[in-house]
Amino acid sequence: MTRTTPPRPLDITRYFPELAPLARSAVRLHPRAGAPTAADSSVGGPLLWPADEPWPTCSEHAGPWHRGVAPDDVHVGRRVLREAWARPRAEGADLLTAQERALVDRGRESRRIDQDGPVPLVPVAQIRAADVPTLPRPAGIDLLQVLWCAFDHPEDGYVPRVELRWRRAADVVTPLAAPPRPAVIGNDDYLPEPCVLHPETVLEYPAPHELPEELADRIEAWEDGMEAGTEEEAEEESGVCYQFDLAVAPGWKLGGHAPWSFSDPYRMSCAECGSGVRPLFTVDSAEWDGGSGSWRPVEDAGYTGYHFLGPAHDTQITIGRSYSLQVYVCEASYEHPPVQNMQ
Repeated sequence: MTRTTPPRPLDITRYFPELAPLARSAVRLHPRAGAPTAADSSVGGPLLWPADEPWPTCSEHAGPWHRGVAPDDVHVGRRVLREAWARPRAEGADLLTAQERALVDRGRESRRIDQDGPVPLVPVAQIRAADVPTLPRPAGIDLLQVLWCAFDHPEDGYVPRVELRWRRAADVVTPLAAPPRPAVIGNDDYLPEPCVLHPETVLEYPAPHELPEELADRIEAWEDGMEAGTEEEAEEESGVCYQFDLAVAPGWKLGGHAPWSFSDPYRMSCAECGSGVRPLFTVDSAEWDGGSGSWRPVEDAGYTGYHFLGPAHDTQITIGRSYSLQVYVCEASYEHPPVQNMQ
Protein backbone atom coordinates (compact mmCIF):
# COMPACT_ATOMS: atom_id res chain seq x y z
CA MET A 1 0.00 0.00 0.00
CA THR A 2 1.23 3.49 -0.80
CA ARG A 3 1.46 6.25 1.78
CA THR A 4 0.23 9.74 0.91
CA THR A 5 1.12 12.90 2.82
CA PRO A 6 -1.87 15.25 3.03
CA PRO A 7 -1.49 18.56 1.15
CA ARG A 8 0.10 21.25 3.28
CA PRO A 9 -2.45 23.52 4.99
CA LEU A 10 -1.44 26.40 2.74
CA ASP A 11 1.17 27.57 0.24
CA ILE A 12 3.68 29.41 2.39
CA THR A 13 5.31 31.07 -0.64
CA ARG A 14 2.08 32.99 -1.15
CA TYR A 15 2.93 34.94 1.98
CA PHE A 16 6.72 34.70 1.87
CA PRO A 17 7.91 34.40 -1.77
CA GLU A 18 11.54 34.47 -0.66
CA LEU A 19 11.09 30.90 0.62
CA ALA A 20 10.49 29.52 -2.88
CA PRO A 21 14.18 29.21 -3.90
CA LEU A 22 14.93 27.53 -0.55
CA ALA A 23 12.57 24.59 -1.18
CA ARG A 24 14.06 21.09 -1.40
CA SER A 25 12.66 17.71 -2.29
CA ALA A 26 12.80 14.97 0.31
CA VAL A 27 11.73 11.34 0.09
CA ARG A 28 9.66 10.16 3.03
CA LEU A 29 10.30 6.42 3.40
CA HIS A 30 7.19 5.50 5.44
CA PRO A 31 8.56 2.27 6.98
CA ARG A 32 5.83 -0.19 7.94
CA ALA A 33 6.12 -3.59 9.63
CA GLY A 34 6.72 -6.37 7.11
CA ALA A 35 9.01 -9.16 5.96
CA PRO A 36 11.50 -7.63 3.49
CA THR A 37 14.12 -9.75 1.73
CA ALA A 38 17.67 -8.85 0.73
CA ALA A 39 16.31 -7.85 -2.67
CA ASP A 40 14.05 -5.18 -1.16
CA SER A 41 14.43 -1.66 0.15
CA SER A 42 13.84 -1.86 3.87
CA VAL A 43 14.45 -0.71 7.40
CA GLY A 44 15.82 -3.43 9.65
CA GLY A 45 15.73 -6.04 6.87
CA PRO A 46 18.50 -8.23 5.45
CA LEU A 47 21.16 -6.57 3.30
CA LEU A 48 22.34 -7.69 -0.13
CA TRP A 49 25.92 -8.38 0.98
CA PRO A 50 28.74 -10.17 -0.89
CA ALA A 51 29.71 -13.47 0.77
CA ASP A 52 33.41 -12.67 0.33
CA GLU A 53 33.24 -9.20 1.93
CA PRO A 54 33.92 -8.98 5.68
CA TRP A 55 30.99 -7.82 7.76
CA PRO A 56 31.78 -4.48 9.48
CA THR A 57 32.36 -4.41 13.23
CA CYS A 58 33.04 -1.74 15.85
CA SER A 59 36.59 -1.90 17.12
CA GLU A 60 35.67 0.24 20.11
CA HIS A 61 33.45 -2.55 21.39
CA ALA A 62 35.64 -5.64 21.37
CA GLY A 63 34.95 -8.61 23.68
CA PRO A 64 35.07 -10.61 25.79
CA TRP A 65 31.88 -9.04 27.22
CA HIS A 66 29.73 -5.91 27.36
CA ARG A 67 26.85 -4.57 29.34
CA GLY A 68 23.67 -4.40 27.31
CA VAL A 69 20.79 -6.50 26.02
CA ALA A 70 20.61 -9.49 23.67
CA PRO A 71 18.87 -8.75 20.32
CA ASP A 72 16.83 -11.96 20.47
CA ASP A 73 15.53 -10.99 23.91
CA VAL A 74 14.52 -7.58 22.58
CA HIS A 75 12.49 -9.06 19.72
CA VAL A 76 10.79 -11.54 22.06
CA GLY A 77 9.90 -8.83 24.56
CA ARG A 78 8.38 -6.64 21.85
CA ARG A 79 6.29 -9.53 20.52
CA VAL A 80 5.02 -10.29 24.00
CA LEU A 81 4.01 -6.67 24.52
CA ARG A 82 2.23 -6.43 21.14
CA GLU A 83 0.22 -9.56 21.89
CA ALA A 84 -0.62 -8.34 25.39
CA TRP A 85 -1.90 -4.97 24.18
CA ALA A 86 -4.00 -6.67 21.50
CA ARG A 87 -5.93 -8.98 23.79
CA PRO A 88 -8.94 -7.91 25.87
CA ARG A 89 -8.58 -7.65 29.62
CA ALA A 90 -10.77 -6.70 32.53
CA GLU A 91 -10.61 -3.18 33.92
CA GLY A 92 -7.79 -2.92 36.42
CA ALA A 93 -6.25 -6.24 35.34
CA ASP A 94 -2.50 -6.46 34.80
CA LEU A 95 -1.33 -6.11 31.21
CA LEU A 96 1.29 -8.86 31.58
CA THR A 97 1.54 -12.12 33.46
CA ALA A 98 4.56 -12.60 35.70
CA GLN A 99 6.18 -14.82 33.05
CA GLU A 100 5.52 -12.29 30.30
CA ARG A 101 6.87 -9.43 32.38
CA ALA A 102 10.08 -11.38 32.92
CA LEU A 103 10.47 -11.78 29.15
CA VAL A 104 9.85 -8.09 28.51
CA ASP A 105 12.24 -7.01 31.26
CA ARG A 106 14.95 -9.32 29.92
CA GLY A 107 14.88 -7.44 26.62
CA ARG A 108 15.23 -4.09 28.37
CA GLU A 109 17.48 -4.50 31.39
CA SER A 110 21.20 -4.08 30.84
CA ARG A 111 23.36 -6.97 32.01
CA ARG A 112 26.76 -8.47 31.33
CA ILE A 113 26.72 -10.50 28.10
CA ASP A 114 29.62 -12.33 26.47
CA GLN A 115 30.74 -11.06 23.05
CA ASP A 116 33.42 -12.94 21.13
CA GLY A 117 35.48 -10.20 19.50
CA PRO A 118 34.38 -6.83 18.12
CA VAL A 119 30.63 -6.19 17.95
CA PRO A 120 29.10 -6.70 14.47
CA LEU A 121 27.17 -3.73 13.14
CA VAL A 122 23.37 -3.87 12.91
CA PRO A 123 21.62 -3.44 9.53
CA VAL A 124 19.55 -0.26 9.71
CA ALA A 125 18.35 0.37 6.15
CA GLN A 126 18.77 -0.60 2.51
CA ILE A 127 17.63 1.74 -0.29
CA ARG A 128 17.43 0.65 -3.92
CA ALA A 129 17.63 3.30 -6.62
CA ALA A 130 14.94 1.30 -8.42
CA ASP A 131 12.58 2.27 -5.58
CA VAL A 132 13.97 5.78 -5.08
CA PRO A 133 15.29 7.05 -8.43
CA THR A 134 16.34 10.36 -6.86
CA LEU A 135 18.62 8.60 -4.35
CA PRO A 136 21.83 10.70 -4.15
CA ARG A 137 24.63 8.27 -5.04
CA PRO A 138 27.95 7.86 -6.82
CA ALA A 139 27.93 7.16 -10.55
CA GLY A 140 27.15 3.54 -11.37
CA ILE A 141 25.79 2.79 -7.89
CA ASP A 142 22.21 1.65 -7.31
CA LEU A 143 22.18 0.54 -3.68
CA LEU A 144 22.70 2.36 -0.38
CA GLN A 145 23.16 0.36 2.82
CA VAL A 146 23.14 1.91 6.30
CA LEU A 147 24.53 0.08 9.34
CA TRP A 148 25.41 1.18 12.84
CA CYS A 149 27.06 0.10 16.05
CA ALA A 150 24.11 -0.20 18.42
CA PHE A 151 25.91 1.33 21.39
CA ASP A 152 26.07 4.97 22.44
CA HIS A 153 29.25 6.65 21.24
CA PRO A 154 30.03 9.67 23.45
CA GLU A 155 32.28 11.27 20.84
CA ASP A 156 29.39 11.19 18.36
CA GLY A 157 26.89 12.72 20.77
CA TYR A 158 25.72 9.56 22.54
CA VAL A 159 24.11 8.00 19.47
CA PRO A 160 24.90 4.88 17.43
CA ARG A 161 27.86 5.22 15.05
CA VAL A 162 26.76 4.97 11.42
CA GLU A 163 28.57 3.40 8.46
CA LEU A 164 27.47 3.53 4.83
CA ARG A 165 28.03 1.10 1.98
CA TRP A 166 27.45 2.02 -1.68
CA ARG A 167 26.96 -0.87 -4.11
CA ARG A 168 26.01 -1.98 -7.56
CA ALA A 169 23.50 -4.73 -6.86
CA ALA A 170 24.49 -6.72 -9.96
CA ASP A 171 28.02 -7.08 -8.56
CA VAL A 172 26.73 -9.19 -5.65
CA VAL A 173 26.89 -12.56 -7.40
CA THR A 174 27.07 -14.71 -4.27
CA PRO A 175 25.14 -13.06 -1.42
CA LEU A 176 26.01 -13.64 2.20
CA ALA A 177 23.44 -16.11 3.55
CA ALA A 178 23.66 -15.36 7.27
CA PRO A 179 25.51 -12.23 8.43
CA PRO A 180 27.11 -12.22 11.87
CA ARG A 181 24.88 -10.84 14.60
CA PRO A 182 25.93 -9.08 17.78
CA ALA A 183 25.45 -11.09 20.96
CA VAL A 184 24.82 -7.80 22.75
CA ILE A 185 23.73 -4.25 21.90
CA GLY A 186 23.90 -1.22 24.11
CA ASN A 187 20.25 -0.17 23.94
CA ASP A 188 17.04 -1.90 22.83
CA ASP A 189 15.99 1.37 21.15
CA TYR A 190 18.77 0.87 18.58
CA LEU A 191 17.46 -2.43 17.18
CA PRO A 192 15.03 -1.87 14.26
CA GLU A 193 12.15 -4.19 13.52
CA PRO A 194 11.90 -5.36 9.87
CA CYS A 195 9.90 -2.87 7.81
CA VAL A 196 9.06 -2.45 4.14
CA LEU A 197 9.22 1.03 2.64
CA HIS A 198 6.71 3.20 0.77
CA PRO A 199 8.80 6.07 -0.68
CA GLU A 200 7.05 9.36 -1.35
CA THR A 201 8.53 12.66 -2.54
CA VAL A 202 7.51 15.83 -0.69
CA LEU A 203 8.61 19.47 -0.67
CA GLU A 204 10.34 20.97 2.35
CA TYR A 205 11.46 24.40 3.50
CA PRO A 206 14.25 25.21 5.96
CA ALA A 207 13.65 25.01 9.69
CA PRO A 208 13.11 28.46 11.26
CA HIS A 209 16.58 28.21 12.82
CA GLU A 210 18.17 28.25 9.34
CA LEU A 211 16.28 31.26 7.99
CA PRO A 212 17.58 34.83 8.09
CA GLU A 213 16.58 36.29 11.44
CA GLU A 214 14.43 39.00 9.88
CA LEU A 215 12.45 36.45 7.86
CA ALA A 216 12.06 34.09 10.80
CA ASP A 217 10.71 36.96 12.91
CA ARG A 218 8.16 37.87 10.24
CA ILE A 219 7.00 34.26 9.97
CA GLU A 220 6.60 34.10 13.75
CA ALA A 221 4.54 37.28 13.70
CA TRP A 222 2.41 35.86 10.88
CA GLU A 223 1.82 32.71 12.93
CA ASP A 224 0.55 34.86 15.77
CA GLY A 225 -1.92 36.49 13.42
CA MET A 226 -0.25 39.89 13.71
CA GLU A 227 0.15 40.24 9.95
CA ALA A 228 -3.13 38.58 8.89
CA GLY A 229 -4.69 40.44 6.00
CA THR A 230 -8.31 39.65 5.25
CA GLU A 231 -10.61 37.76 7.58
CA GLU A 232 -10.50 34.83 5.14
CA GLU A 233 -6.72 34.71 5.31
CA ALA A 234 -6.76 34.90 9.09
CA GLU A 235 -9.10 31.90 9.25
CA GLU A 236 -6.90 29.95 6.81
CA GLU A 237 -3.79 30.68 8.85
CA SER A 238 -5.35 29.79 12.18
CA GLY A 239 -3.42 27.07 13.96
CA VAL A 240 -0.77 26.69 11.24
CA CYS A 241 2.80 26.39 12.53
CA TYR A 242 5.60 26.95 10.04
CA GLN A 243 8.08 24.65 11.78
CA PHE A 244 5.71 21.71 12.32
CA ASP A 245 3.32 22.03 9.36
CA LEU A 246 5.24 23.66 6.53
CA ALA A 247 9.00 23.33 6.94
CA VAL A 248 10.72 19.98 7.58
CA ALA A 249 8.81 16.71 7.19
CA PRO A 250 9.13 14.32 10.14
CA GLY A 251 9.96 10.62 9.90
CA TRP A 252 12.56 8.48 8.13
CA LYS A 253 13.57 10.13 4.87
CA LEU A 254 16.24 10.87 2.29
CA GLY A 255 17.51 14.35 1.49
CA GLY A 256 15.55 17.45 2.36
CA HIS A 257 16.47 19.93 5.07
CA ALA A 258 18.01 19.41 8.49
CA PRO A 259 15.40 19.39 11.31
CA TRP A 260 17.17 21.76 13.67
CA SER A 261 15.32 21.82 16.97
CA PHE A 262 17.08 22.08 20.33
CA SER A 263 20.33 23.58 18.99
CA ASP A 264 21.14 26.43 16.63
CA PRO A 265 22.50 25.47 13.19
CA TYR A 266 26.25 25.26 12.87
CA ARG A 267 28.52 24.44 9.97
CA MET A 268 29.38 20.76 9.72
CA SER A 269 32.29 19.59 7.61
CA CYS A 270 33.86 16.36 6.44
CA ALA A 271 36.47 15.09 8.89
CA GLU A 272 38.48 13.66 6.00
CA CYS A 273 38.87 16.71 3.77
CA GLY A 274 37.07 19.65 5.41
CA SER A 275 34.51 20.02 2.62
CA GLY A 276 30.91 20.86 3.36
CA VAL A 277 28.31 18.14 3.88
CA ARG A 278 24.67 17.73 2.83
CA PRO A 279 21.76 15.77 4.34
CA LEU A 280 21.49 12.21 3.07
CA PHE A 281 19.44 10.13 5.50
CA THR A 282 17.30 10.79 8.56
CA VAL A 283 16.39 8.24 11.23
CA ASP A 284 13.42 9.45 13.25
CA SER A 285 11.83 8.24 16.48
CA ALA A 286 8.33 8.60 15.01
CA GLU A 287 6.71 9.47 11.70
CA TRP A 288 4.50 12.07 13.34
CA ASP A 289 3.63 13.22 16.84
CA GLY A 290 1.35 15.70 18.56
CA GLY A 291 3.09 18.66 16.96
CA SER A 292 3.56 17.28 13.46
CA GLY A 293 0.24 15.47 13.05
CA SER A 294 -0.55 17.26 9.79
CA TRP A 295 2.11 15.05 8.12
CA ARG A 296 0.28 11.87 9.11
CA PRO A 297 -0.37 9.84 5.92
CA VAL A 298 -3.94 9.72 4.66
CA GLU A 299 -3.87 5.91 4.74
CA ASP A 300 -3.11 5.93 8.49
CA ALA A 301 -5.81 8.42 9.45
CA GLY A 302 -8.05 5.70 10.83
CA TYR A 303 -5.60 4.48 13.47
CA THR A 304 -6.82 5.46 16.94
CA GLY A 305 -4.68 3.23 19.17
CA TYR A 306 -1.66 4.04 21.27
CA HIS A 307 1.00 6.03 19.43
CA PHE A 308 3.82 3.69 20.45
CA LEU A 309 1.92 0.68 19.04
CA GLY A 310 0.88 2.29 15.78
CA PRO A 311 2.40 2.83 12.33
CA ALA A 312 4.21 5.97 13.43
CA HIS A 313 6.60 3.78 15.44
CA ASP A 314 6.75 0.49 13.51
CA THR A 315 10.56 0.61 13.39
CA GLN A 316 10.75 0.59 17.22
CA ILE A 317 13.74 2.96 16.99
CA THR A 318 14.03 5.82 19.45
CA ILE A 319 16.88 8.34 19.25
CA GLY A 320 17.59 10.08 22.54
CA ARG A 321 14.39 11.53 23.96
CA SER A 322 12.37 10.92 20.80
CA TYR A 323 14.71 12.93 18.60
CA SER A 324 16.07 12.20 15.13
CA LEU A 325 19.52 11.29 13.83
CA GLN A 326 20.70 12.90 10.60
CA VAL A 327 23.41 11.38 8.43
CA TYR A 328 25.30 13.75 6.13
CA VAL A 329 27.64 12.97 3.24
CA CYS A 330 30.68 14.86 2.06
CA GLU A 331 30.05 17.14 -0.90
CA ALA A 332 33.44 16.19 -2.35
CA SER A 333 33.33 12.40 -2.06
CA TYR A 334 30.77 9.74 -1.18
CA GLU A 335 33.63 7.57 0.05
CA HIS A 336 34.48 9.81 2.97
CA PRO A 337 33.02 8.89 6.39
CA PRO A 338 29.55 10.30 7.06
CA VAL A 339 28.85 13.05 9.57
CA GLN A 340 26.12 12.60 12.20
CA ASN A 341 23.94 14.99 14.15
CA MET A 342 21.06 14.43 16.59
CA GLN A 343 18.17 16.93 16.74
